[in-house]
Amino acid sequence: MTLLETQIAIKYLKDTFEKKLAKKLNLVRVSAPLFVEKKNGLNDELNGVEERVGFSIKGEPVEIVQSLAKWKRFALKEYKFPEEVGLYTDMNAIRKDEELDALHSIYVDQWDWERIVKPTQRNKRYLFSIVKKIYSIIYQLALESEKKWGFSYNLPKDITFISTSDLEKKYPNKTNKEREQLICKANRAVFIYQIGWPLSNGLPHDGRAADYDDWKLNGDIILFDDAIEAPIELSSMGIRVDAKSLVKQLKYKGELNKLNNPYCQNIINNVFPLTIGGGIGQSRLCMFYLQKKHIGEVQSSYWPEDMKKDLEKKGIHLL
Repeated sequence: MTLLETQIAIKYLKDTFEKKLAKKLNLVRVSAPLFVEKKNGLNDELNGVEERVGFSIKGEPVEIVQSLAKWKRFALKEYKFPEEVGLYTDMNAIRKDEELDALHSIYVDQWDWERIVKPTQRNKRYLFSIVKKIYSIIYQLALESEKKWGFSYNLPKDITFISTSDLEKKYPNKTNKEREQLICKANRAVFIYQIGWPLSNGLPHDGRAADYDDWKLNGDIILFDDAIEAPIELSSMGIRVDAKSLVKQLKYKGELNKLNNPYCQNIINNVFPLTIGGGIGQSRLCMFYLQKKHIGEVQSSYWPEDMKKDLEKKGIHLL
């Protein structure tokens, strides 16, 4: 594809996926902030160690969002969404501490979505039902893209589900990344769930903030990407914390002081609705469908000069 053809294809993929997602999950598009007030505790802390980019507006500290995981729950309440209906939005973030590589950029663009759930739906069965709906969109768009561009994605009709503890048992002598590589290469499309609590070695499969996902009811949708010969995580999602799981997870991470911020208080006092939600990487999705070898081929971001020169020698042109 030429650069212009790539841009046209990116537009097609984003428009098509967005429409399918909104219809399948019953979502309404809303506007979202690029930055939030620091004092409200609405910014996503990711693994809890990343430094957020901030500045002041008339003396009030604000932070550029790292994702909208927390803000969406606030928005569902403010906009008075009913049960079984949700929202989605374009999320643009800056994650300045990312280790830059083929899949990781300082600029992050994703669809952030969230919908209200009933107390009786806070279980694995409901989580898996939503994952299947999202994967059905990924699979259908793959079939359409194969006809449109002639690529082959080798995706199975059904996604495989495996918990982090079962994944550890399956590959006991491997690292977490090696386990993801093996399970994804074998099954092509996998939802690895229950991320956050420690495994038998005392460490979690991957880091998760303690105050948005319920670590027993979350996970990642990961596909095997033949272009890069590696797994590509397209979505991190889950049923969100209620008051009980919030306190338990904050206590485990030694962060009970966060209970004083407005966001956590609204969960403790049942002001915010119970929800499920996640993010779906727009550039990664385009990268997968267009069989690109670097995320910089489908988005404009910052890349060191030596990286750009090295990739040019390999025939990879960064936008």
